Amino acid sequence: MSREIHHQPRIHQVLATLAYGDAIGNEAIGIRAALTRAGYESRIYVQTADPQVEDLTEDYRELIKDSNPDNILIHHFSIASRASRLAFALSDRMILVYHNITPPTYFVGVNKTLVEQCYSGRRELQAYVGRCDLALGDSEFNRRELAQMGFPNTDVLPVIPSFIHLEVPPNRMLAAGFDDDWTNFLFVGRIIPNKRIEDLIRFFHVYRTKYNERSRLLLVGAHSGFSDYLASLHDLRASLGTPDVYFFGHVSNSELTALYDIADLFLSASEHEGFCVPLLEAFYKHVPVVAFAAAAVPDTMDGGGVLYDYKDPRYVATIMHSILSDEARQDEILRSQDLALARLKRRDFRKLLLGFIDQVRRSPRLDSTEVRPDFWDQYELGERLEHLRTQRPSIYEALPIRSGVKNQ
Repeated sequence: MSREIHHQPRIHQVLATLAYGDAIGNEAIGIRAALTRAGYESRIYVQTADPQVEDLTEDYRELIKDSNPDNILIHHFSIASRASRLAFALSDRMILVYHNITPPTYFVGVNKTLVEQCYSGRRELQAYVGRCDLALGDSEFNRRELAQMGFPNTDVLPVIPSFIHLEVPPNRMLAAGFDDDWTNFLFVGRIIPNKRIEDLIRFFHVYRTKYNERSRLLLVGAHSGFSDYLASLHDLRASLGTPDVYFFGHVSNSELTALYDIADLFLSASEHEGFCVPLLEAFYKHVPVVAFAAAAVPDTMDGGGVLYDYKDPRYVATIMHSILSDEARQDEILRSQDLALARLKRRDFRKLLLGFIDQVRRSPRLDSTEVRPDFWDQYELGERLEHLRTQRPSIYEALPIRSGVKNQ
Protein backbone atom coordinates (compact mmCIF):
# COMPACT_ATOMS: atom_id res chain seq x y z
CA MET A 1 0.00 0.00 0.00
CA SER A 2 1.46 3.39 -0.97
CA ARG A 3 2.10 5.90 1.77
CA GLU A 4 0.09 9.11 1.98
CA ILE A 5 1.53 12.38 0.77
CA HIS A 6 0.84 15.05 3.39
CA HIS A 7 2.30 18.20 1.91
CA GLN A 8 3.38 19.76 -1.36
CA PRO A 9 7.15 19.90 -1.87
CA ARG A 10 8.86 22.55 -3.91
CA ILE A 11 10.06 21.27 -7.27
CA HIS A 12 12.90 23.26 -8.75
CA GLN A 13 15.06 22.78 -11.84
CA VAL A 14 18.81 23.20 -12.16
CA LEU A 15 20.89 23.31 -15.33
CA ALA A 16 24.18 24.70 -16.53
CA THR A 17 22.67 27.32 -18.85
CA LEU A 18 19.24 28.43 -20.01
CA ALA A 19 19.53 29.28 -23.69
CA TYR A 20 16.92 31.12 -25.70
CA GLY A 21 15.00 29.01 -28.20
CA ASP A 22 16.91 25.72 -27.86
CA ALA A 23 15.27 22.39 -27.01
CA ILE A 24 16.60 22.14 -23.43
CA GLY A 25 15.67 25.73 -22.59
CA ASN A 26 12.18 25.34 -24.04
CA GLU A 27 11.68 22.11 -22.09
CA ALA A 28 12.78 23.70 -18.80
CA ILE A 29 10.40 26.62 -19.30
CA GLY A 30 7.60 24.21 -20.24
CA ILE A 31 8.25 22.08 -17.14
CA ARG A 32 8.05 25.12 -14.89
CA ALA A 33 4.74 26.15 -16.47
CA ALA A 34 3.31 22.63 -15.99
CA LEU A 35 4.46 22.49 -12.36
CA THR A 36 3.04 25.92 -11.60
CA ARG A 37 -0.34 24.95 -13.06
CA ALA A 38 -0.25 21.83 -10.88
CA GLY A 39 0.20 23.96 -7.77
CA TYR A 40 3.92 23.43 -7.15
CA GLU A 41 6.29 26.25 -6.32
CA SER A 42 8.98 25.99 -8.97
CA ARG A 43 12.07 27.95 -9.97
CA ILE A 44 14.84 27.51 -12.53
CA TYR A 45 18.40 27.75 -11.16
CA VAL A 46 21.25 28.21 -13.64
CA GLN A 47 24.91 29.01 -13.89
CA THR A 48 24.38 31.23 -16.95
CA ALA A 49 21.37 32.40 -18.96
CA ASP A 50 20.68 34.10 -22.26
CA PRO A 51 19.68 37.75 -21.62
CA GLN A 52 16.32 37.10 -23.32
CA VAL A 53 15.33 34.54 -20.64
CA GLU A 54 17.46 35.67 -17.72
CA ASP A 55 14.44 37.05 -15.85
CA LEU A 56 13.05 33.48 -15.63
CA THR A 57 16.07 32.23 -13.67
CA GLU A 58 17.81 32.36 -10.31
CA ASP A 59 21.54 32.06 -9.64
CA TYR A 60 22.35 28.41 -8.94
CA ARG A 61 24.05 29.32 -5.65
CA GLU A 62 20.68 30.42 -4.26
CA LEU A 63 19.74 26.73 -4.25
CA ILE A 64 21.69 26.34 -1.02
CA LYS A 65 19.11 28.49 0.81
CA ASP A 66 16.13 26.77 -0.85
CA SER A 67 17.39 23.21 -0.37
CA ASN A 68 15.17 20.86 1.65
CA PRO A 69 15.14 17.05 1.93
CA ASP A 70 11.46 17.05 0.96
CA ASN A 71 12.00 19.10 -2.20
CA ILE A 72 12.64 17.57 -5.62
CA LEU A 73 15.32 18.85 -7.96
CA ILE A 74 14.87 18.24 -11.69
CA HIS A 75 18.46 18.30 -12.91
CA HIS A 76 18.96 18.76 -16.66
CA PHE A 77 22.30 17.16 -17.48
CA SER A 78 24.05 17.92 -20.74
CA ILE A 79 27.54 19.02 -19.68
CA ALA A 80 29.72 19.15 -16.57
CA SER A 81 29.15 22.36 -14.58
CA ARG A 82 29.44 23.99 -11.19
CA ALA A 83 25.64 24.04 -10.98
CA SER A 84 25.60 20.27 -11.44
CA ARG A 85 28.17 19.73 -8.70
CA LEU A 86 26.28 21.92 -6.26
CA ALA A 87 23.06 20.01 -6.96
CA PHE A 88 24.86 16.74 -6.26
CA ALA A 89 25.81 17.87 -2.75
CA LEU A 90 22.31 19.01 -1.67
CA SER A 91 19.84 16.92 0.31
CA ASP A 92 16.91 17.34 -2.11
CA ARG A 93 15.54 14.30 -3.89
CA MET A 94 16.50 14.28 -7.55
CA ILE A 95 15.09 13.52 -10.99
CA LEU A 96 17.86 13.64 -13.57
CA VAL A 97 16.88 14.48 -17.17
CA TYR A 98 19.64 13.42 -19.54
CA HIS A 99 19.95 15.30 -22.83
CA ASN A 100 23.04 13.34 -23.91
CA ILE A 101 26.67 14.32 -24.28
CA THR A 102 28.39 13.91 -27.63
CA PRO A 103 31.34 11.49 -27.41
CA PRO A 104 34.49 13.63 -27.15
CA THR A 105 36.25 11.67 -29.92
CA TYR A 106 34.28 13.70 -32.50
CA PHE A 107 36.05 16.89 -31.42
CA VAL A 108 39.64 15.66 -31.10
CA GLY A 109 41.88 17.91 -33.18
CA VAL A 110 39.01 20.34 -33.76
CA ASN A 111 38.01 21.84 -30.41
CA LYS A 112 40.18 20.96 -27.42
CA THR A 113 37.94 22.73 -24.89
CA LEU A 114 34.89 20.77 -26.00
CA VAL A 115 36.84 17.50 -25.85
CA GLU A 116 37.61 18.19 -22.21
CA GLN A 117 34.04 19.32 -21.42
CA CYS A 118 32.44 16.26 -23.01
CA TYR A 119 34.92 13.90 -21.40
CA SER A 120 34.41 15.48 -17.96
CA GLY A 121 30.65 15.56 -18.45
CA ARG A 122 30.43 11.84 -19.15
CA ARG A 123 32.57 11.03 -16.12
CA GLU A 124 30.59 13.42 -13.92
CA LEU A 125 27.33 11.81 -15.04
CA GLN A 126 28.61 8.45 -13.81
CA ALA A 127 28.86 9.90 -10.29
CA TYR A 128 25.08 10.44 -10.27
CA VAL A 129 24.19 6.73 -10.53
CA GLY A 130 23.59 6.46 -6.79
CA ARG A 131 22.36 10.03 -6.34
CA CYS A 132 19.14 10.06 -8.41
CA ASP A 133 15.74 8.79 -7.39
CA LEU A 134 14.84 8.61 -11.09
CA ALA A 135 16.86 9.12 -14.29
CA LEU A 136 14.99 10.15 -17.43
CA GLY A 137 16.22 10.28 -21.00
CA ASP A 138 14.55 12.70 -23.38
CA SER A 139 14.65 9.87 -25.93
CA GLU A 140 14.69 6.09 -25.71
CA PHE A 141 18.29 6.20 -26.96
CA ASN A 142 19.27 8.39 -24.01
CA ARG A 143 17.35 6.17 -21.58
CA ARG A 144 19.23 3.11 -22.83
CA GLU A 145 22.52 4.92 -22.33
CA LEU A 146 21.55 5.72 -18.73
CA ALA A 147 20.65 2.09 -18.08
CA GLN A 148 23.96 0.94 -19.57
CA MET A 149 25.78 3.30 -17.20
CA GLY A 150 24.11 1.61 -14.24
CA PHE A 151 21.23 3.95 -13.33
CA PRO A 152 18.71 1.59 -11.67
CA ASN A 153 15.46 3.51 -12.35
CA THR A 154 15.12 4.93 -15.85
CA ASP A 155 12.32 6.11 -18.11
CA VAL A 156 11.63 8.53 -20.96
CA LEU A 157 10.34 12.10 -20.74
CA PRO A 158 10.04 12.87 -24.45
CA VAL A 159 10.81 16.15 -26.12
CA ILE A 160 7.56 17.50 -27.56
CA PRO A 161 8.80 20.55 -29.43
CA SER A 162 6.85 23.69 -30.08
CA PHE A 163 6.84 24.89 -33.68
CA ILE A 164 5.60 28.39 -32.95
CA HIS A 165 8.93 29.80 -34.18
CA LEU A 166 8.09 28.43 -37.64
CA GLU A 167 4.74 30.23 -37.74
CA VAL A 168 6.31 33.63 -38.41
CA PRO A 169 6.09 35.07 -41.94
CA PRO A 170 8.99 33.84 -44.10
CA ASN A 171 11.75 36.21 -45.11
CA ARG A 172 10.61 37.11 -48.63
CA MET A 173 13.98 38.35 -49.84
CA LEU A 174 15.69 35.09 -48.88
CA ALA A 175 12.90 32.97 -50.33
CA ALA A 176 12.97 34.88 -53.62
CA GLY A 177 16.64 34.08 -54.10
CA PHE A 178 16.11 30.32 -53.97
CA ASP A 179 12.45 29.67 -54.84
CA ASP A 180 12.83 28.64 -58.47
CA ASP A 181 12.91 25.45 -60.53
CA TRP A 182 16.14 24.25 -58.89
CA THR A 183 16.17 21.42 -56.36
CA ASN A 184 17.03 22.55 -52.82
CA PHE A 185 18.51 20.14 -50.26
CA LEU A 186 18.38 21.44 -46.70
CA PHE A 187 20.24 20.64 -43.50
CA VAL A 188 19.55 22.44 -40.21
CA GLY A 189 21.83 21.98 -37.20
CA ARG A 190 25.16 23.11 -35.79
CA ILE A 191 28.09 22.85 -38.17
CA ILE A 192 30.11 20.46 -35.99
CA PRO A 193 31.93 17.18 -36.67
CA ASN A 194 29.34 14.70 -35.32
CA LYS A 195 26.83 16.09 -37.84
CA ARG A 196 29.15 14.84 -40.61
CA ILE A 197 28.62 17.79 -42.93
CA GLU A 198 31.42 16.45 -45.13
CA ASP A 199 29.23 13.43 -45.91
CA LEU A 200 26.38 15.72 -46.98
CA ILE A 201 28.71 17.55 -49.35
CA ARG A 202 29.88 14.24 -50.87
CA PHE A 203 26.30 12.98 -51.26
CA PHE A 204 25.32 16.25 -52.92
CA HIS A 205 28.34 16.18 -55.20
CA VAL A 206 27.39 12.75 -56.58
CA TYR A 207 23.71 13.68 -56.92
CA ARG A 208 24.50 16.94 -58.72
CA THR A 209 27.04 15.30 -61.03
CA LYS A 210 24.97 12.22 -61.87
CA TYR A 211 21.35 13.39 -61.75
CA ASN A 212 20.72 17.14 -61.63
CA GLU A 213 23.13 20.06 -62.00
CA ARG A 214 20.34 22.49 -61.17
CA SER A 215 20.44 21.75 -57.45
CA ARG A 216 21.74 23.34 -54.25
CA LEU A 217 22.81 22.27 -50.77
CA LEU A 218 21.67 24.71 -48.07
CA LEU A 219 23.51 24.27 -44.75
CA VAL A 220 21.93 26.18 -41.88
CA GLY A 221 23.47 26.41 -38.43
CA ALA A 222 26.00 28.12 -36.21
CA HIS A 223 29.67 27.15 -36.37
CA SER A 224 31.19 29.21 -33.54
CA GLY A 225 34.19 27.45 -32.04
CA PHE A 226 34.62 25.30 -35.15
CA SER A 227 36.35 27.60 -37.62
CA ASP A 228 38.91 24.91 -38.54
CA TYR A 229 36.15 22.40 -39.25
CA LEU A 230 34.28 24.96 -41.35
CA ALA A 231 37.46 25.69 -43.30
CA SER A 232 37.91 21.97 -43.99
CA LEU A 233 34.38 21.84 -45.42
CA HIS A 234 35.12 24.75 -47.75
CA ASP A 235 38.32 22.96 -48.80
CA LEU A 236 36.34 19.78 -49.52
CA ARG A 237 33.83 21.67 -51.63
CA ALA A 238 36.67 23.27 -53.60
CA SER A 239 38.53 19.97 -54.10
CA LEU A 240 35.38 18.30 -55.42
CA GLY A 241 34.69 21.25 -57.69
CA THR A 242 31.12 21.39 -56.42
CA PRO A 243 29.38 24.78 -56.63
CA ASP A 244 26.04 25.75 -55.07
CA VAL A 245 26.85 24.70 -51.49
CA TYR A 246 25.67 27.51 -49.21
CA PHE A 247 26.62 28.04 -45.55
CA PHE A 248 24.06 30.31 -43.90
CA GLY A 249 25.29 30.25 -40.31
CA HIS A 250 22.77 31.11 -37.60
CA VAL A 251 19.50 32.45 -39.03
CA SER A 252 16.42 34.23 -37.70
CA ASN A 253 13.07 32.48 -37.36
CA SER A 254 11.74 34.22 -40.47
CA GLU A 255 14.78 33.08 -42.45
CA LEU A 256 14.47 29.54 -41.11
CA THR A 257 10.80 29.45 -42.09
CA ALA A 258 11.70 30.60 -45.60
CA LEU A 259 14.38 27.92 -45.95
CA TYR A 260 12.01 25.14 -44.92
CA ASP A 261 9.41 26.53 -47.35
CA ILE A 262 11.74 26.33 -50.35
CA ALA A 263 13.34 22.97 -49.41
CA ASP A 264 12.63 19.90 -51.54
CA LEU A 265 14.40 17.41 -49.26
CA PHE A 266 15.86 17.51 -45.74
CA LEU A 267 19.12 15.57 -45.62
CA SER A 268 20.99 14.46 -42.48
CA ALA A 269 24.17 12.40 -42.08
CA SER A 270 24.60 12.97 -38.33
CA GLU A 271 26.22 10.11 -36.43
CA HIS A 272 25.32 11.22 -32.92
CA GLU A 273 22.09 12.83 -31.76
CA GLY A 274 20.39 12.76 -28.38
CA PHE A 275 17.10 13.72 -30.06
CA CYS A 276 17.43 16.09 -33.08
CA VAL A 277 14.57 18.59 -33.17
CA PRO A 278 15.22 19.76 -36.80
CA LEU A 279 14.02 16.37 -38.06
CA LEU A 280 10.63 17.11 -36.54
CA GLU A 281 10.71 20.68 -37.80
CA ALA A 282 11.03 19.25 -41.30
CA PHE A 283 8.12 16.89 -40.57
CA TYR A 284 6.05 19.88 -39.44
CA LYS A 285 6.96 21.89 -42.55
CA HIS A 286 6.12 18.95 -44.85
CA VAL A 287 9.63 18.44 -46.18
CA PRO A 288 10.58 14.80 -46.91
CA VAL A 289 13.40 13.68 -44.61
CA VAL A 290 16.29 11.34 -45.46
CA ALA A 291 18.53 10.65 -42.44
CA PHE A 292 21.32 8.35 -41.34
CA ALA A 293 20.03 5.72 -38.90
CA ALA A 294 22.34 6.48 -35.97
CA ALA A 295 21.92 7.17 -32.24
CA ALA A 296 18.49 8.67 -31.41
CA VAL A 297 17.52 9.45 -35.01
CA PRO A 298 15.37 6.32 -35.62
CA ASP A 299 13.55 6.86 -32.31
CA THR A 300 12.90 10.52 -33.11
CA MET A 301 11.60 9.78 -36.61
CA ASP A 302 9.40 6.94 -35.27
CA GLY A 303 8.65 5.39 -38.65
CA GLY A 304 8.44 8.68 -40.53
CA GLY A 305 10.72 9.72 -43.37
CA VAL A 306 13.46 7.55 -44.87
CA LEU A 307 16.44 6.09 -43.00
CA TYR A 308 19.66 4.81 -44.56
CA ASP A 309 22.44 2.84 -42.87
CA TYR A 310 25.12 2.81 -45.57
CA LYS A 311 27.09 5.94 -46.35
CA ASP A 312 28.35 5.26 -49.84
CA PRO A 313 27.69 8.58 -51.66
CA ARG A 314 26.41 6.83 -54.79
CA TYR A 315 23.93 4.84 -52.71
CA VAL A 316 22.58 7.88 -50.87
CA ALA A 317 22.45 9.95 -54.07
CA THR A 318 20.32 7.20 -55.62
CA ILE A 319 17.89 7.44 -52.67
CA MET A 320 17.73 11.22 -53.09
CA HIS A 321 16.99 10.89 -56.80
CA SER A 322 14.45 8.11 -56.40
CA ILE A 323 12.40 10.22 -53.99
CA LEU A 324 12.56 13.45 -55.95
CA SER A 325 11.62 11.74 -59.23
CA ASP A 326 8.55 10.00 -57.75
CA GLU A 327 5.72 12.24 -56.50
CA ALA A 328 3.73 9.26 -55.20
CA ARG A 329 6.68 8.23 -53.03
CA GLN A 330 7.06 11.79 -51.75
CA ASP A 331 3.40 11.77 -50.73
CA GLU A 332 3.87 8.43 -48.98
CA ILE A 333 6.88 9.77 -47.06
CA LEU A 334 5.01 12.91 -46.03
CA ARG A 335 2.08 10.80 -44.77
CA SER A 336 4.47 8.71 -42.68
CA GLN A 337 5.94 11.90 -41.20
CA ASP A 338 2.49 13.31 -40.42
CA LEU A 339 1.56 10.10 -38.60
CA ALA A 340 4.80 10.10 -36.58
CA LEU A 341 4.28 13.73 -35.57
CA ALA A 342 0.67 13.02 -34.61
CA ARG A 343 1.79 10.14 -32.38
CA LEU A 344 4.26 12.41 -30.63
CA LYS A 345 1.70 15.18 -30.11
CA ARG A 346 -0.75 12.70 -28.57
CA ARG A 347 1.71 12.03 -25.76
CA ASP A 348 0.58 13.98 -22.70
CA PHE A 349 3.80 15.63 -21.52
CA ARG A 350 2.19 17.19 -18.44
CA LYS A 351 0.63 13.88 -17.37
CA LEU A 352 3.95 12.05 -17.84
CA LEU A 353 5.87 14.70 -15.89
CA LEU A 354 3.46 14.77 -12.96
CA GLY A 355 3.37 10.97 -12.94
CA PHE A 356 7.15 10.81 -12.57
CA ILE A 357 7.02 13.36 -9.74
CA ASP A 358 4.33 11.38 -7.95
CA GLN A 359 6.41 8.22 -8.43
CA VAL A 360 9.39 9.83 -6.72
CA ARG A 361 7.31 11.30 -3.91
CA ARG A 362 5.81 7.90 -3.10
CA SER A 363 9.02 5.90 -3.40
CA PRO A 364 11.33 5.17 -0.44
CA ARG A 365 14.12 7.67 -0.01
CA LEU A 366 17.57 6.68 -1.16
CA ASP A 367 20.09 6.01 1.55
CA SER A 368 21.55 9.41 2.26
CA THR A 369 25.21 9.69 1.44
CA GLU A 370 27.07 12.52 3.11
CA VAL A 371 29.13 14.43 0.58
CA ARG A 372 32.58 15.20 1.95
CA PRO A 373 33.61 18.88 1.71
CA ASP A 374 36.50 17.92 -0.57
CA PHE A 375 34.46 15.50 -2.74
CA TRP A 376 34.72 17.52 -5.96
CA ASP A 377 38.30 18.57 -5.24
CA GLN A 378 39.19 14.89 -5.14
CA TYR A 379 37.07 14.31 -8.24
CA GLU A 380 38.95 17.02 -10.16
CA LEU A 381 42.27 15.55 -8.99
CA GLY A 382 41.14 12.21 -10.38
CA GLU A 383 40.19 13.92 -13.65
CA ARG A 384 43.63 15.47 -14.00
CA LEU A 385 45.36 12.20 -13.19
CA GLU A 386 43.20 10.31 -15.70
CA HIS A 387 44.01 12.91 -18.36
CA LEU A 388 47.73 12.46 -17.73
CA ARG A 389 47.40 8.67 -17.67
CA THR A 390 45.73 8.57 -21.09
CA GLN A 391 47.35 11.57 -22.81
CA ARG A 392 50.79 11.90 -21.17
CA PRO A 393 51.60 8.46 -19.75
CA SER A 394 55.32 9.18 -19.27
CA ILE A 395 54.54 12.17 -17.04
CA TYR A 396 51.90 10.15 -15.20
CA GLU A 397 54.36 7.35 -14.41
CA ALA A 398 56.89 9.85 -13.14
CA LEU A 399 54.49 11.46 -10.64
CA PRO A 400 55.63 11.16 -6.99
CA ILE A 401 52.29 9.63 -5.97
CA ARG A 402 51.74 6.27 -4.39
CA SER A 403 50.19 3.71 -6.72
CA GLY A 404 47.14 3.44 -4.47
CA VAL A 405 46.33 7.11 -5.06
CA LYS A 406 46.96 6.83 -8.79
CA ASN A 407 44.51 3.97 -9.10
CA GLN A 408 41.64 5.62 -7.22
